[in-house]
Amino acid sequence: MEWVLTEALLAQSRDPRVLLGDLCRGEATMERVETLRFLLQRLEDEAARGGGDALPEAAREVAAGYLVPLLRGLRARPAGPPAPPAPEPGPQARRRVLRAAGAALRSCARLAGGPPLAAALAEEALRDLAAAGPAPSLEGGAEAAVEVLAAVGPCLRPREDGPLLERVAQAALVLALAGDGEAAALAAERLLPALGQGGAAALRTVWGGLVAPSAPDRVGLRLQVLSALAERLLPEPAAREAGPDARGCARFWRTVQAGLALAEDALTRKRARYLLQRAVEVSAERGADCTCGPREGNGPSLFWWSEKKKDELLKFWESYILIMETLEGNQIHVIKPVLPKLNNLFEYAVSEENACWLLHPSWHMCIYKRMFESENKILTREGVIHFLELCETKVLPFSPEFSEFIIGPLMDTLSESSLYSRSPGQLIGSGSPLGLKLQKFLVTYVSLLPEEIKSIFLLKFIQKMTSRHWCAVPILFLSKALASVPRCKALGLQGLLALRDVLQCTMITHQILLRGAAQCYLLQTAMNLVDVEKVSLSDVSAFLMSLRQEESLARGTSLWTELCDWLRVNESCFGHSSTCSSIGLHETSSLNAYVKNLVQEYIKSPAWEREKCCVPDWSEAKLVALMVLLAVDVEGMKSRYSEKRRTQNVLRIFLDPLLDALMKFGTNAYMPLLKTDRCLQLLLKLLRTCLLKGSSTHDDEVFTFLQNFVMSATESVSEFILRRLTMNELSIVADLDRCHLYLRVLTELTDLHLRVGWKRGNPIWRVISPLKNASIRHLQDTDNGQEPTLGRQIQRAVSMAALATVCEAADQTPELQLDCADAGPMDRFLASLQLNQTLRKPHTQEQSSFFEESSSSQGWGKIVAQYVHDQWVCLSFLLKKYHTLIPTTEGELLEPILPAAQMPGRTLQSALDALTILPSDQVLPVFRCMKILVPKLLASCESLCIEAIDMAWKIISSLSNTQLIFWSNLKAFVQFVFDTKVLTVAAKIKGQAYFKIKEIMYKMIEMSAIKTGVFNILISYCCQSWMVPASSGSQGSLSSAKNYSELVLEACIFGTVFRRDQRLIQDVQTFIENLGHDCAANVVIENTKREDHYVRICAVKFLCLLNGSNMSHKLFMEDLAIKLLDKDELVSKSRTRYYVNSQQHRVKNRIWQILLVLFPSFDQNFLNRIIDKIFQAGFINNQASIKYYIEWILILILHKFPQFLPKFWDCFSYGEENLKTSICTFLSVLSHLDIITQNIPEKKLILKQALVTVLQGCFSHNFSVRLYALVALKKIWSVCKTWRIEEFDALTSVVESSLNQAENMHGAGNAKKNWQRIQDHFFFATFHPLKDYCLETIFYILPRLSGLVEDEWIAIDKFTRFTDIPVDAGFQWYLSPTQLRELKPGDWAQQDIGSNSGEADNHPEWTDVQKKIIPWKNTVPDLDLEPVFQGRAAKLGKSISRLVVVASLIDKPTNLGGLSRTCEVFGASVLVVANLQCIHDRQFQHLSVSAEQWLPLVEVKPPQLTNYLQQKKSEGYTIIGVEQTAKSVDLTQYCFPEKSLLLLGNEREGIPANLIQQLDVCVEIPQQGIIRSLNVHVSGALLIWEYTRQQLLRHGDPSHEVRAFSETSYWFGQMK
Repeated sequence: MEWVLTEALLAQSRDPRVLLGDLCRGEATMERVETLRFLLQRLEDEAARGGGDALPEAAREVAAGYLVPLLRGLRARPAGPPAPPAPEPGPQARRRVLRAAGAALRSCARLAGGPPLAAALAEEALRDLAAAGPAPSLEGGAEAAVEVLAAVGPCLRPREDGPLLERVAQAALVLALAGDGEAAALAAERLLPALGQGGAAALRTVWGGLVAPSAPDRVGLRLQVLSALAERLLPEPAAREAGPDARGCARFWRTVQAGLALAEDALTRKRARYLLQRAVEVSAERGADCTCGPREGNGPSLFWWSEKKKDELLKFWESYILIMETLEGNQIHVIKPVLPKLNNLFEYAVSEENACWLLHPSWHMCIYKRMFESENKILTREGVIHFLELCETKVLPFSPEFSEFIIGPLMDTLSESSLYSRSPGQLIGSGSPLGLKLQKFLVTYVSLLPEEIKSIFLLKFIQKMTSRHWCAVPILFLSKALASVPRCKALGLQGLLALRDVLQCTMITHQILLRGAAQCYLLQTAMNLVDVEKVSLSDVSAFLMSLRQEESLARGTSLWTELCDWLRVNESCFGHSSTCSSIGLHETSSLNAYVKNLVQEYIKSPAWEREKCCVPDWSEAKLVALMVLLAVDVEGMKSRYSEKRRTQNVLRIFLDPLLDALMKFGTNAYMPLLKTDRCLQLLLKLLRTCLLKGSSTHDDEVFTFLQNFVMSATESVSEFILRRLTMNELSIVADLDRCHLYLRVLTELTDLHLRVGWKRGNPIWRVISPLKNASIRHLQDTDNGQEPTLGRQIQRAVSMAALATVCEAADQTPELQLDCADAGPMDRFLASLQLNQTLRKPHTQEQSSFFEESSSSQGWGKIVAQYVHDQWVCLSFLLKKYHTLIPTTEGELLEPILPAAQMPGRTLQSALDALTILPSDQVLPVFRCMKILVPKLLASCESLCIEAIDMAWKIISSLSNTQLIFWSNLKAFVQFVFDTKVLTVAAKIKGQAYFKIKEIMYKMIEMSAIKTGVFNILISYCCQSWMVPASSGSQGSLSSAKNYSELVLEACIFGTVFRRDQRLIQDVQTFIENLGHDCAANVVIENTKREDHYVRICAVKFLCLLNGSNMSHKLFMEDLAIKLLDKDELVSKSRTRYYVNSQQHRVKNRIWQILLVLFPSFDQNFLNRIIDKIFQAGFINNQASIKYYIEWILILILHKFPQFLPKFWDCFSYGEENLKTSICTFLSVLSHLDIITQNIPEKKLILKQALVTVLQGCFSHNFSVRLYALVALKKIWSVCKTWRIEEFDALTSVVESSLNQAENMHGAGNAKKNWQRIQDHFFFATFHPLKDYCLETIFYILPRLSGLVEDEWIAIDKFTRFTDIPVDAGFQWYLSPTQLRELKPGDWAQQDIGSNSGEADNHPEWTDVQKKIIPWKNTVPDLDLEPVFQGRAAKLGKSISRLVVVASLIDKPTNLGGLSRTCEVFGASVLVVANLQCIHDRQFQHLSVSAEQWLPLVEVKPPQLTNYLQQKKSEGYTIIGVEQTAKSVDLTQYCFPEKSLLLLGNEREGIPANLIQQLDVCVEIPQQGIIRSLNVHVSGALLIWEYTRQQLLRHGDPSHEVRAFSETSYWFGQMK
């Protein structure tokens, strides 16, 4: 068409100059510039025609006077310059004009003699580029300058214009690597390829800039440049001029690898794969050997080629590229079959003979990096597991890159918690598959490392663990893997410090058990890997200080024993510290000497510290106590088989300095304060640390000796404490910390005397009374109207704290209850105490000096809060002691002896006031007082009690469950709100309090969904409070429980569906718990039993305690059963269809489990009330597990009460529609007729009825019904033959033939398989309804066998571990006595499982694998390509077809998304839509899978379609409608023109009549079916493919490219 146009133009005038002049006049439209381009190209081909010598001059005039100003955007036009252009064109039209002008300019340069004009234009363009700045964009003149350089670059001479060419190449490279996205793309796709055609010099300049070390390391832009120059940098053997060979450059391959592994966008990765594939193809075609050296030093080459190894190398790289392309799909079902090829890559890349890498391992790491960066976490997990299995399956030579990869990308990926989830079908608590593989991998890999590398690797590995925030699960499994590494001397001091940093990382997590387990493993790591000769005992002790003894390192655990043994073995090997310790020790390698010095230096008080007023930090006392006890236990190991007294002697040697100091406390009034503090801190830490975890202290000689040691100093210490607390010696703010230290020591000494046996008159006894009296005296002192001083206020706070300690000790220790004469004054004082009285701030001058003492000084608000807290501690003691004197009404007492107890209303109001001023961590004693007061006042002061309950609930609901105070406060709240007396009174009066309690009950249940364990505390407390009267069997004992049966109901069905991350935490915690004593954290940390399972366990064990012979118990259970059936009916109506393991399924499952537990208490009268509901439940389409429970309970009912058999037979007489879903349930019941008829003496009538019913089912048209009926028939017939009933002889032939036909089914189809499967099913073959009636079957075996999710399996050991509700010793129905527990899950209705499972995993290598088509062709872009819509296509190097698809009439985003994907795949030039905003629709994106990013889209609204179609007709397009009309052409008979436009109709109305008139032809798709039309997307896809198929056949090359042209008739009209 271009040739026709130019011939027609030349026919109008014989002088080309006239034509050129005419074209250069007028408006500079896109059509005019393109026509000028066509004409100049024609004149260039026939330079001698018509122009003569004037043609070069005319070309220069066109270039200088028209094209250059046009490219630069100039509007002035001297001597024939262009007319002002039309209004500002759009970006695409402007780019089309620029490219056409550039092509025309190149022709002008050639016509004008080439080099001089080209050089001048190039110089000018370079100046424009320089003016645009270092990183130009396309908004200025950079685009025009690039077009000029791309046009004239090939005209420059390599020799004469060499320097200019180099400058142009350098400018182009800078623009391509440093410009913005569009400028860089333009330079890479147009300018650089053009320069590459200009000669090897320019190419070498570009290549030198690319590989220079100083070049910008922007991988995407570098790959864009390399892809554009691929044909010159990776030339084929027939290349004309040899240029640089990229295959020998290491930086080229590093760039390709970075693009393969690290690039975030698919286009960059595609370019990297293209370069790799081209390099391989070029190497294979050339056949010559080539090598690219390693990155550094000696090692395998990054790339090499050998003709001798051609086949192996081709196979390696083909597999490699296939894997990388497949990974782009992110679809695990496509990728998994390809993974065996990855194993083969290692076989090709490793030489087993020489034990070395043949190909650089970084290529393999690129694959894993790509998998690790995948958005699909399943794929990431597969990649990690595949990598971890390498050392198990392959013997790989050592490579530094391998280690770097482990410490870098692998560990970054391992920080993702979701990777550690269980595999499908794996039991809860069995451990993470990835975690176990990580452990095996690290053990194997470290064992294979050279000794000189092992230390470096392990140190970097541990340091990496400190470089980021790790969640609880990853840090746990990494620590466990490290702890499994075999013992070696790999870590020094730096490694020990790194492990200590990791310990600090573990403290961030809130999961205490996981945190403790990680600490245990990190300590084991230190013992296994630290070289003791490189660390000192000071270093070790500092490391041990990072462990929390209450979570991991506790005395008496296996970890403590292991640590002691490690210290014993290495005692003489420890090195010396290079720095002095914090307490100035003289270093020694002997453990005993070190500890002895440690204690001596600790007891000493440096002179410069005497002036300090703050209590010392506890860390030093903790360190000394820990090391003392470790050293003593180490000594005990040494003397285990020798002298036992040696341990005591060692302990005495260690503690003599402490004992000497403590003995002087009572006599030396001038002992330094800091020394006394440190001694008391060490005393406390010794007593706390010495306690054995998990065993009794009676047989512990160390604790016994320590106990005797402390007892000997009790008198001195207690006198010292009494003096300090009562003699006004505590007078500053910091002394309050000291007061708390003294009171803790006093409490500990009291407990110690109780443990050995309390004796009246002991030192503690002698101290308590004076301490109490002095405290009361200080509190009674008044200020006589004077301003209070700081010392007086501090003494009052100290006295109140001491009095609170005395009250707590007396409350817990009956032996401390003083005589009535002594106790009376204290009780009267406490009862008359002005509650919530705050301490006034001291005098301002004193205050300012003391509040700046130290960081440990408390704010006055905290002091006041503690003072009020201590008041309520004392009051709770008083109320508990005199609870019998508290009246139930607020009476008028003229002179109450104990006002606080005898005026409870006022006291409760004060409690409310206290809650408003106390912080949440100080409200516990107030809650305890409320527990005593609310039951007394609920009947008479209900509103006040409700206010108290409300305020307490607000405090609880505002707390986070991660706060330490949450659980203690919650327990106290539950104890006073749900106290049995409160519940009873509230239910009796049925007032607002009753409804308020129920409201809070439901709020707590709702809170449990977020804060796991809240409901556990509530149900456990309530059941325990109801348990004692329940077990006693007294009438009316469950009166309060009956009024709150909803609580038990909710507990029976409780259980949330957890998020995946919550489920993971629970799984890992169960895994740690299953380790038992092997993990010390299980011994140290108390199991709080806050799992959701324990709520139901508590309810079930409580129900098991109830006695059906007790009327109140019986009524309670019957009421609960009715509520459960109502709940089941409600759930069934809420959703007629529910999915397996959904919340509805789980709730219904739990309901029927509890009904089975309650069944023994049901009598006939009660069953008469509920039997219809139970039968009705059988008619519902239930999930398998629920179906089994219903069938089971029906069997039990009919066995125990045969009177209900008539109702059972009636169930078979319902309409056939009902029977379709329910008859299988009732037939399953009939299959256990032998159990049902056990207690029936006359069985004949029942057997006859059963046979008739079952035989009817055998002839059902439903296959499942027939199978169930045949199973039941086989079971019933065996019973008949056992009883030998003659009346049934007539049925023998029918029954036998039916059974024989079932047994002898022909073929091996599903019918025969299902018949065998249903007979082997557990419910018919193994399950015994009576023998298997136990908790294990109900809650564990049946859920497991019926395919219920593991979250619903409650193992029987959880029932036994839950000791809050003890079960009678005679309780027998825990475990199943049959073999049911040995069976594996499976249901006859399911498809075969296991025959093909794991096929993808176990197949060594698939002969063929699924491969997504990834089109790629990146040749040098033709500078004459039509620029319309070329931008995106050029980025991909795609072929550009002439097909336009118009979808403006389509409404649905799904159809538009599918069409965009189809158009992109088959290379349509453009997709026209009604609104470009549709691409943001989620449904569109789901179907398009990002196709819109690579496909040109144009917006044409439906009203504009007529004009658009006419415009396209004028451009030479054939308008084709996809519609069935009277004149439509069969698709199989139609030949598509190259320039085709497909118009697709609306989903409902098709193509409107007015647009049908615009069509050149209508094409219809031939049909064979009845439906009259296809989906519009499917119709469009069929026509698009047919167009593509015809074009492929026509051109024989799918990448055929054509030139753009304009409509000839338009220009004929213009020239006329």
